[in-house]
Formats: sequence, C-alpha cells, structure tokens
Amino acid sequence: MPTSLRSEVERVLSAAIISGELSPGTVVSVPALAAQFEMSATPVREAILDLEKRGFVESVRNRGFRITEVGESDLREIAQVRRWLEVPAVRIAAEAFPLDQLPRFRGLADDIVSSAAEANFPEYFAADSAFHLALIELTSNRRLVGLVGELRSQTRMVGLAQLKDSAELEQSAREHHELLDLMVAGEAERAADLMHAHIGHILGWWAGRAEPA
Repeated sequence: MPTSLRSEVERVLSAAIISGELSPGTVVSVPALAAQFEMSATPVREAILDLEKRGFVESVRNRGFRITEVGESDLREIAQVRRWLEVPAVRIAAEAFPLDQLPRFRGLADDIVSSAAEANFPEYFAADSAFHLALIELTSNRRLVGLVGELRSQTRMVGLAQLKDSAELEQSAREHHELLDLMVAGEAERAADLMHAHIGHILGWWAGRAEPA
C-alpha cells in the first residue's frame, strides 16, 4: 500500500475539512477525488477511511462520504480541554525556555506566517501543529504531547478559509512569534495568557465569528 500517497491525500483533505474549504454536509466520492489527485483509487480510499475514523467524514450509501459537522458544544469542549492542558504547559516551558532551540521555533513560526499569507492551509496546519506540539514537548511529558495531538486532530476551524488575506488570519499567525518573544523573556504568565486567547480563536475567528476587541 502506498502509505506516502495515502498520507498526502489525508493531509490535504483534512486541511480542507478543518479550514472549511470542504464545508460540512458536502459529499465527496473516491473516484472523483482520485481523478482530482491524479492517482489510483486505492490510496484515496484508504485516506478517506482514516478520516472516517477521525470523525471527519461519514459513509453515505451509494454516494460516497459526507463531511461531518462539529457542533458548538463540541468546539467548546475541545477549546476548554486544550486550554486546561496547553496553557499550563506553556507557563512551565516559559519558565526555562531552551534558547538553543529558538531558531527551530522561529523557523516554524515563519512557516506559519508565510503559509497563512499564501492561504496554503495544508502547510499552515502542518507548521502550526509542529509548533504547538514542540512547545508541549518542552514539558518532557510524552502523554501530554499525545493528548494535545489528539485534541488538535479533532479541532475544526470551519471559518478559516474565509479569512484569506484578512487581518485576523495575519494576527493569528503572528501570535506565534509574539508567544516566543514572551517565552524567551521569561514572561510565563503573559505567555500563558496569550496561549489562552490564541486557543479561543477556535470559537471566534476560526469559527467565522467576531471576537471582542
């Protein structure tokens, strides 16, 4: 089985679903997607089945797969649990941020900013996930990394695709550099506050809603 092809298809499709480019209720078929990706149906089918396990799609008899919806209560629960886990983790990491790793983090933050500017959502999500999970790794708690990774895989940002070229998307991307500035300065509480607000975009901008000024 061409695992690399399957992974690439899953990466692109999941980014389209998370960002809202493929909106909830849309029905997709394996043959159509295979034609779009210019590859055989096998890796596409395997990628779709992986997405079904993640709850991103559901099978529709004789039609294909429907993009599932994520309710308001689901988003609130995901944001709440991520805040419970990631905000304290950032506070801990900021108290002893390893300066020798700063170039690595700056590079990931640069990738987030550039991919946001290009509205390249597969690359945006890849860089964003790598950045956030790398921060959690600074706690040296593998289980915490796994939990946050799983929560991130369930997160939807269905209004993100509509934020192309917007000040909100630019600010959200820039917050990664701001977070690094605070952590390097040892501003643990301010870094934690920024992470709390950053995760809140799930319920605001990334859900297509205005946020408080």
